[in-house]
Amino acid sequence: MEELLELRRYIEQQQYTEALDLIAEMEEMSREDKLHKIYSFAEILLLHCIKQAAEQRTTRSWELSIRNAARHIARVNIRRKAGGTYVDAAELRALIAAAYQPALERAALEAFEGRHDDHELGQQVERAAIEQHALELITTYQAEQG
Repeated sequence: MEELLELRRYIEQQQYTEALDLIAEMEEMSREDKLHKIYSFAEILLLHCIKQAAEQRTTRSWELSIRNAARHIARVNIRRKAGGTYVDAAELRALIAAAYQPALERAALEAFEGRHDDHELGQQVERAAIEQHALELITTYQAEQG
């Protein structure tokens, strides 16, 4: 809110360079917020995909968490007015890769009643396949939104 008041003041005082700089800063803040949300939902998505792959089973709760996380990522990533997405496929793949290790660490606490650490659990699953599956789920929901 402070930024909007400051922007108004710049415009009223005809300080257009400062106003444009502030707009650029606000755009970057908005994009960072979107990236943070996508990363957080990617971690949840991966957590449950890892548990499914490791335990070779699923639950309705895991399925719901996976669908909800993929839907949220797709929704957050859509640029409603400008069209397109905030992050392209390469950036989305990078965010998923970055979220994998924290998701694996959380999955190690939950899968097999926590009997394996993240390294041991990681050896039981195929990282590339899990990341690809997550990306495909997100892409499917993005197509539905767009």
